[in-house]
Amino acid sequence: MVTRAKAKYIRISPTKLRPVIKLVKGLNAKEAVNKLEFVKKKGAKFLKKIIKTAIADARNKGYDDNSLFISRLVANQGPALKRYRAESFGRAAVIRKRMSHLVVELDSNQKIMQES
Repeated sequence: MVTRAKAKYIRISPTKLRPVIKLVKGLNAKEAVNKLEFVKKKGAKFLKKIIKTAIADARNKGYDDNSLFISRLVANQGPALKRYRAESFGRAAVIRKRMSHLVVELDSNQKIMQES
């Protein structure tokens, strides 16, 4: 693992994030960002942002952008906001507005670049 980036409390359910994750898991980091550019899903915006953060962190550590690939990408369940809606016979129904925690780990095929 070269670098890890986390995004917590994202206001989208993990079930909506996971299909977008399947598109980019295991790809080169730059290819993944380019691919997410054209995906018309709300989760693609969040994924693209966190992958760019991980790439920037790896760049600061001295790794080459082109050698980075996504080794681990996980969307876990976060807390849920509970809201209530009126139902028939005077009842109340719970509406859960779910959140996600997103974890991205990048790995490299290359060793750290030597400063010349």
